Amino acid sequence: MSVSIDRDRLVDWASKAISIPSFTGSEEELARFVQATFDELGLQVQWQQVEEGRANVLGTLAGAGGGPSLMFNGHLDTSYSGREPWLRHVPGFQPEPFVREGRLYGLGISNMKGALACYVEAVQALQDAGVRLRGDVLIAAVCGEIEKTQYGDAQGAEYRGYAAGTRYLVSHGGVADMCLLGEPTEGKVVLGHFGALWLRIRVHGDFIHTAFSEGRRDRNSILRANRVLEAVQEWIPSWEDDPANAYRGAKAIVNVGAIEGGFGWRVSRTPHHTDLFLDVRVPPTKPMGVARREVLDWVRSLAARFPDYGLEGEVYVTAPGAEIDKGHELVAAIDEAHESVFGSKPERDVTRWFSDASALTRYGIPTLNYGTSTGLMDVELGENLEIDGLVQTAEVYALTAQRVCGVA
Repeated sequence: MSVSIDRDRLVDWASKAISIPSFTGSEEELARFVQATFDELGLQVQWQQVEEGRANVLGTLAGAGGGPSLMFNGHLDTSYSGREPWLRHVPGFQPEPFVREGRLYGLGISNMKGALACYVEAVQALQDAGVRLRGDVLIAAVCGEIEKTQYGDAQGAEYRGYAAGTRYLVSHGGVADMCLLGEPTEGKVVLGHFGALWLRIRVHGDFIHTAFSEGRRDRNSILRANRVLEAVQEWIPSWEDDPANAYRGAKAIVNVGAIEGGFGWRVSRTPHHTDLFLDVRVPPTKPMGVARREVLDWVRSLAARFPDYGLEGEVYVTAPGAEIDKGHELVAAIDEAHESVFGSKPERDVTRWFSDASALTRYGIPTLNYGTSTGLMDVELGENLEIDGLVQTAEVYALTAQRVCGVA
């Protein structure tokens, strides 16, 4: 059954969502807005208080019965707050929506308030068309998805990401037969994505005053870490080029994400240790326990290579990848809906970013990532989405729900 997407209504809801700041750790105000929307739509609403200031909202469009359930899942938190010194001057990274040349700009629109708006509009379009489905359609708006974690002095809700909200969701009734995640995939069907393993390598050294450091430079942990970093760069290709770390034609990737050592307020001392932080991407086909063992074995080999450095390794994030069978009915439904809207079947893709599919699939919920294009990230104006793309994506979601859940 055909549905009609209301462009103005879609843009209006997305703009209101942009206007509500929802940086990781402070998602509750946006959750209240979503809750009010679900109430207005007549959905069954479940409020999940994950922690103070943070909540999930689960809205259910109840079906007539006898059909599979479909979850639309999207995160409320944004990657940035807009207060970062390097983003304060970029209007598209502020919670202030504006439209220019057919694109909607504003903080979080592409990751992923635009998808949430498409979910809401898809359900409204189905209601407007008088479509009654057999299976339930769930919209889960969750906190804490962004790739970040508590570490060292970085403690508190703003650092609790990596599927914090969706892990709570699935253990408190938020499950379905399958799930569609509207992460920005450029309109491609992402059948699988890599997971992430975060590794800290600690290099020890002497803690002494500058005045007494003459002749002991080789015991400075920062300078030692420089040698270890060279060894890290030698190792990275061996991980990235290993066929066991590839997935559906995509190679793994490693990033040296941070270096921490010493005291800027007291550089009259050599640091007692210096840390290197690595983000090691792991294919969904490799168990995280295996990946952990492999990287820590490598750290042990470094310790043997630099016996005086007191090298230590610590794995502090293990977020598995996820995949869905290419023959799954949700894949077929997206293919059909996309072709109906765009005139051709969507391309396939593998990504090396993380999504909440990691948690959902561990609960036996086949999950597929498919969302609109981010377009070009305008360096002057910031985060944006093409409005036509939002409208088309919302239509694909509505058609997919009909195909998966069945029309009563």
